[in-house]
Amino acid sequence: MRILLVSTQDYIHHPIPSRHHYIFEELAKRHEVHVPHFHVSRGKERATRLIVHEATLFPIREPMLHYTLNALYQYAVFKRIVKEAKIDIVVAAHLFAGAAVIKAAKKYGVPVVFDLKDWFPDSAAAYYKNKMMKWILREGVWWITKHNLDRSDRITTVSPSLVERLKKYGYDARLITNGVDTDIFKPMDSRAGKRMLGLDEDCFVIGYVGSIEKWYALDEVIKTFSGIVKEKYCQNVRLVIVGDSLFTDYEEQLKRLVSEVGVDDKVVFTGSVEYKNLPEYIAAMDVCLIPLAPTQWRNIALPNKFFEYSACGKPILSTPIPGIMKIGGENLFIYRSKDEFVEEIKRVMDNPRTYRIEMEKYSWKSKAREFEDLLEEVVIRGAKIY
Repeated sequence: MRILLVSTQDYIHHPIPSRHHYIFEELAKRHEVHVPHFHVSRGKERATRLIVHEATLFPIREPMLHYTLNALYQYAVFKRIVKEAKIDIVVAAHLFAGAAVIKAAKKYGVPVVFDLKDWFPDSAAAYYKNKMMKWILREGVWWITKHNLDRSDRITTVSPSLVERLKKYGYDARLITNGVDTDIFKPMDSRAGKRMLGLDEDCFVIGYVGSIEKWYALDEVIKTFSGIVKEKYCQNVRLVIVGDSLFTDYEEQLKRLVSEVGVDDKVVFTGSVEYKNLPEYIAAMDVCLIPLAPTQWRNIALPNKFFEYSACGKPILSTPIPGIMKIGGENLFIYRSKDEFVEEIKRVMDNPRTYRIEMEKYSWKSKAREFEDLLEEVVIRGAKIY
């Protein structure tokens, strides 16, 4: 197949790889996969098997302004790629660029799969505090999202909860969850991980890996942690936070909070870490956190870190996320309050262990095969007629 992928990210420079990187790098071993390059991110350029096409006329870093000003140019680029590369199928995931590529695909009768990896109305509004701005963004983004879904031949999404939400709006979506690279994420020596971080081999490490943004309530984690370490038998407990903030100053707020509550010597911020090195950092952790806060996000989420922590055999302490709870596992512990957080931490401290979780069905290679089967099915069936 000849596939055109329009991802939600600057595919080449975004510092955090997404499901599209893992799935389509695997598919590119067997198919011809094209991807546009949006000059939005500042990360290190990553190697890729995909055929990259420049799709930026105005290299503005602010995402909304970037995609608005470049919309007409991107539409022209997408038309050229679809026609000249004889594209068999388009996978769209972006909101604005997605609308442009769907229009280009329909011009040439090429089928489209829309991969909804996030609930755009809420995620677009998440960075704004003004209630009116939030409302405008939610309504506007939902209108564009609905437009894209209506004009797509098939819809895929990442969590059972998003499948159910789409069903309420009249859309039938295929579930293809996120996954994990099982070649590198596996149980490792915890002591070696702690030594790498300069920690005592015998200390107990509470850890978090991922984007440092406000929808993960790390401020509440730090406040609760400051109370935990005041208890006599918890003096040798450490909190390790791996990752950084992409669009906000939340990480700096957390560092100030750490000083304010007096736990500077017990909290480690590692900053951004290369994906291939993450298992070494997770190895150091005795319990791993998923403190996703907003209820509307918990109800649709299935974070990648759940699969990564599980593949490494770690106990997971999470807020109640239906998608995660549906998969479950003996290593999953849920907390709904500060007291429950403390109770579960003590439970894991009293019963430390590494789990052996079978993750092969959640490997990225397995997810790539699921996506491949779907794309081949849609290509054989052809595009809808509008």
